[in-house]
Amino acid sequence: MKNRNAFKVILYLVLTVASFAMVFPLIPLIFASLKGATEFNDTGPLTPPKNWFNFHNFAVAWTQGNLAHAFFNTGILLSVSLVGTILIGTMTAYALDRFDFKGKKIIVWSFLIATLVPGVTTQVATFQIINKLNLYNTRLSGILLYLGTDIISIYIFLQFMQSIPKALDEAARIDGAGHFTIYFRIILPLLRPAIATVIIIKGIAIYNDFYTPFLYMPDPNLGTVSTSLYRFIGPFSASWQVICAATFLVILPTLVVFLALQKYIYKGLSTGAVK
Repeated sequence: MKNRNAFKVILYLVLTVASFAMVFPLIPLIFASLKGATEFNDTGPLTPPKNWFNFHNFAVAWTQGNLAHAFFNTGILLSVSLVGTILIGTMTAYALDRFDFKGKKIIVWSFLIATLVPGVTTQVATFQIINKLNLYNTRLSGILLYLGTDIISIYIFLQFMQSIPKALDEAARIDGAGHFTIYFRIILPLLRPAIATVIIIKGIAIYNDFYTPFLYMPDPNLGTVSTSLYRFIGPFSASWQVICAATFLVILPTLVVFLALQKYIYKGLSTGAVK
């Protein structure tokens, strides 16, 4: 009994330290976002601001950074890319798990080999393809690239698909259901934990991505939240207190989404670990 209590104390202590280590970087970020330029330069990063209600930096970040339009562009990329990823990934996993056909193992191994190829080695060819398709400097370029680089999501869906009994398919087929009916009415609803996992992983990757929108969508009207932060950095100086305010505004949506889907992501990770 004493050993169990000691283990719990150590466990909670480790979790407390880990939580503090994760939250600690946000403290100087919040402090800096509430300071003026002079106060930011004259005080340390852990010095609290004199005025806790100084939201000038947030107003500047929202207007000069054009964050409203950036959130709109990012929302379009996220929504279209995630919906397409879910449909393509779940359909691919459904076909690979439920059907037997020639070349099935070759396809699975091809997906695995593709994950081992560094993305930077294919950037020249990728850029040429996007340019030849006249998609450069359009939202479609980002959407196409995000849809075409998601092999990991297929493996996540395939792993969850293997845990769904095939008896459900057979029972639905006896009742006259076709493959599309089985997919949309049975398979897709049961894949909700996997879908939530992919939304978290893929969504955060797209949301934080700077390389793709910066290279393929340089038009300021197509700026995302990541490229909008870059506007506050000039050739001679940077408004770091405004950047901190903009960064805090950018963090909020991801925090809200994670809190809303945390039970699904934890369930998805635990199920994947068991399998």
